[in-house]
Amino acid sequence: MSVNEFVIPGLMPLLQRQAESGTVAKLVNALDASPLRETRTDAVAVADKKAIGTVRFEALGKVYQSSAGKVSALEDISLDIQAGSIFGIIGRSGAGKSSLLRTINRLETPSSGRVWVDGVDVAALDENGLVALRRRIGMIFQHFNLLSAKTVYENVALPLRVARVPNAEIHQRVTRLLELVGLADKHATYPGRLSGGQKQRVGVARALATNPEILLCDEATSALDPEATQSILALLRDINRQLAITIILITHEMSVIHEIADRVVVLEKGRIAEEGEVWKVFGNPQHDATRALLLLLEHDLPQDLRATLVHEPPQDKAFERILAFSYTGAGGLEPDFIRIGEALDTRVRLIHGGLDRIQGHAHGRLLLAVDGRAQLPKLDNLTTGQGAIAHDIQEIGYVV
Repeated sequence: MSVNEFVIPGLMPLLQRQAESGTVAKLVNALDASPLRETRTDAVAVADKKAIGTVRFEALGKVYQSSAGKVSALEDISLDIQAGSIFGIIGRSGAGKSSLLRTINRLETPSSGRVWVDGVDVAALDENGLVALRRRIGMIFQHFNLLSAKTVYENVALPLRVARVPNAEIHQRVTRLLELVGLADKHATYPGRLSGGQKQRVGVARALATNPEILLCDEATSALDPEATQSILALLRDINRQLAITIILITHEMSVIHEIADRVVVLEKGRIAEEGEVWKVFGNPQHDATRALLLLLEHDLPQDLRATLVHEPPQDKAFERILAFSYTGAGGLEPDFIRIGEALDTRVRLIHGGLDRIQGHAHGRLLLAVDGRAQLPKLDNLTTGQGAIAHDIQEIGYVV
């Protein structure tokens, strides 16, 4: 991989109209005038007037040649990623996530189909056009890809030095970027003395150095502890909101998608399993691959309850019926315990479960206990229409 491929991913005059306060506003002023704003092809210039930071995959396929023969990594991928959005690509190992991401800046060349960035066919770009494209696309890596012999300052400055930006502007821009990512006091520190989270913040600053319109994140939090992961996700969210940069991230962790993404595509064996707004995919997964990835986020039966649960009602003692109430986020339906008690016409006790809110929609699963002798209405009638108290209600067993 050349220096240009991994440290000069992007430059576009994107920030003039954005970010009106705080550190990000200072960053905008610092980056506004740049010799990196070189002349690009007419096709790209025309596309910029239509959209900044859009990506489109059209019937994309990728086949690798191995010693065992041809291996299909991607097949018939068609997607539209809107400018300024945070788009997640998730799947198990070998699903094709990295291959798909790397076609955007042509680090991987598709075997079939097309990739469009701002309305321009990436495959049609000549060498100069490809260099210009990569300067408009920043990239953050799982293992940071920092130069150990260079200080934090020099790692961030590297893409600017390669692009022959004047030293005075490099100093101004790198200083502002280090302020943005919270490392202003680490400018003279070497990577070996940084924590994982700090190293990734250097990676973020370096990716932003050339003022990109698109930021690619290749498992950017996978090597971090939970606290550092949350910190990096918060930073990426702030960058997206303040600078309107399109962020496309790949991960195998549904919790990352839950935390930051607007839309998500689930890949399975190189094909699209499902795609949509995050709250819809999380609330009502349609594919087995999605359901498998979501298992770790589900509120399953606690072990003590599982040990006492029986599937037939006891005949000689008092017992409780255990009901699982599921919420998908659709239609604004949320748990209302007063309505639930009235609908079931009996006392209700919450024993386990939890709800999350994604993009303003509540979804999750609650386990409720009711008197086992109570005469309950037909549960299916309580999941539709105006009288609905949940999207799905299942009887899962009995406890004494």
